[in-house]
Amino acid sequence: MNLHDIHKTATSFPKSEKMPVLFIGHGSPMNALEDNPFTRRLKQLGREIRQRQMPHAILVVSAHWLTRGTFAGINARPETIHDFGGFPQELFAMQYPAPGAPSFAQSIIEHVHDVHGSDEWGLDHGTWTVLHHLFPEANVPVFQLSLDVTKSMQQHFDLARQLQFLRERGVLIVGSGNIVHNLRQSMPKLMMGDATPYDWATEFDEWVKAKIDQRDFASLVNYQQLAGGSGQLAVPTTDHYLPVLYSLGLADKDENITHTFEEVSYGGLSMRTFMAG
Repeated sequence: MNLHDIHKTATSFPKSEKMPVLFIGHGSPMNALEDNPFTRRLKQLGREIRQRQMPHAILVVSAHWLTRGTFAGINARPETIHDFGGFPQELFAMQYPAPGAPSFAQSIIEHVHDVHGSDEWGLDHGTWTVLHHLFPEANVPVFQLSLDVTKSMQQHFDLARQLQFLRERGVLIVGSGNIVHNLRQSMPKLMMGDATPYDWATEFDEWVKAKIDQRDFASLVNYQQLAGGSGQLAVPTTDHYLPVLYSLGLADKDENITHTFEEVSYGGLSMRTFMAG
């Protein structure tokens, strides 16, 4: 199958009911193994989505695939990447053997300027640890889109808006990161088993929630100038925050956005999860 045929295959899927968009605060890789309120909510959310409409494919924008330039994964059989250390062998033994979605990846490459194909990445833990609960049978094709570290916040948001056509082709799009993600500040509490959040973490998480509810996405794009000191502590690096902008950029104007899970734990880790549509 040549590139033209692959693109024709993806765009020939009949328009479907518009798929929702998710943002998932994925947290620790151990959530893949644990039974807790967060993972139980993911399982319930997966059932709700499947009952509504089974996706043709799943696109994940994960905090853990950082590149120079933007790449879509074209692997027919993406590997399960264990991109972490210091966890039990049981976690390293886990696999998520979903097929890839090269036809949909190619449709992005042809539809969106300056997106390229790559077979050098599989499914990192920002993807498979949450899909393990949402779609436990691993029977829906999955591919990832990388985060270009050279792009500005606004450029990431604008790129997301160009991906909206996928929602009408049966593609479930998931941003996977954390609104608040400060591991350095969280480690002392993690070591002590203290799950209480820092005030600045709760403040920033609630600020983001308010801006989402007000549809003030411009403030979320420009959080560095507007959120004050809490933003600097909550987002010491932008990798886990950027997927938020993709999920919001994919939301239609005035589309309902529901907060499906809310928690800030271990000092500086927000597990906030929301759905548009």
